[in-house]
Amino acid sequence: MDNLLLELKKQIIAQLNLQDIKPEDISDDLPLFAEGLGLDSIDALELIVLLQQYYKIKLTNADDGPKVFRTVKTMAEYIENHQTDK
Repeated sequence: MDNLLLELKKQIIAQLNLQDIKPEDISDDLPLFAEGLGLDSIDALELIVLLQQYYKIKLTNADDGPKVFRTVKTMAEYIENHQTDK
């Protein structure tokens, strides 16, 4: 899981063009939205694209979004539970 967490942090930084942030600046439990990284709804769409592009996972239920994208750790758990090519 540690490798996945680090990889996700790098992918989020690249996907969202967060130039002043390094992977080590993002703790596993840091909220991605609001008081955490401060991401917005456009960023959420980019995270959905990231899941599809790198992990071939589609978010089928829009209501799952807030739970899945709460933190890097919740994203990693979702990926581990939904990847078909384990």
